Amino acid sequence: METSELLRKVRKIEIKTKALSRQIFSGQYHSAFKGRGMAFSEVREYQYGDDIRFIDWNVTARFHKPYVKVFEEERELTVMLLIDVSASGLFGSAAQKRETICEIAAILAFSAAQNNDKVGAVFFSSEVEKYIPPQKGRTHLLRIIREMLDFEPVHAGTDISAALRFLRNVQKRKSTAFLLSDFMDSHYEEAVKIACKAHELIAIHVFDPLEKTLPDWGLLRIRDNESGKSFMIDSSASGNRKAFEEYRKDEDRRRNAIMAKYGITHVSLCTGEDYVKPLINMFSKL
Repeated sequence: METSELLRKVRKIEIKTKALSRQIFSGQYHSAFKGRGMAFSEVREYQYGDDIRFIDWNVTARFHKPYVKVFEEERELTVMLLIDVSASGLFGSAAQKRETICEIAAILAFSAAQNNDKVGAVFFSSEVEKYIPPQKGRTHLLRIIREMLDFEPVHAGTDISAALRFLRNVQKRKSTAFLLSDFMDSHYEEAVKIACKAHELIAIHVFDPLEKTLPDWGLLRIRDNESGKSFMIDSSASGNRKAFEEYRKDEDRRRNAIMAKYGITHVSLCTGEDYVKPLINMFSKL
């Protein structure tokens, strides 16, 4: 992509997503993630009604009167964006799935920045393609957006497990990790199970309407962007359309069952449709 075109796209997405983040999501984000931990602040003299479990016995012994430890909410979080850049993201009847993922990731990044949180990113396909360590600042956020818009992955496939394993290796402290993907993968349950013990994992599934319902368009050539394989199907046959829909429903049920099993907040968003309300509802569940 030409530099001038890339800068225009970065600026456009910054204006759109920053406005949404400021007007709609900043309060939702803050409410969802405030006070996720307590950090030691100071000691002070014991006052009537203080919890005796917080008495600092060393300081109490030194000054011969009771002192208690005071804690405050840990405000600074680390937010990690796990961004699926596999070839299936290039599909879209109204908008490419990757474009939708990019917009949502930008909203989350600006919401985190307004909350004074660090933001990092992991771009993954069948392997981890790029890692941007968490930092603060507008320049850093614009770098993430620029990379999302212009990144050309080496591999075409999807391996969610690889991304989650990488997260556990590079992020030792607990983070809030948003997994943004079309979930064109079948073998990630074990990695999800392990990752959600170390981090707060939130799954955002992005799909296209044509991936749910096969249109009655007669003979169609369908191509798998990740494998490169293609095949012909007669979409005018009701049996074929029904089988396709059932297959997709089974995939949805399996994904939803995994998320429910491990208590992971998740949402499904359709390209070309308004994603504001579903995202707000998702934050309300956190």
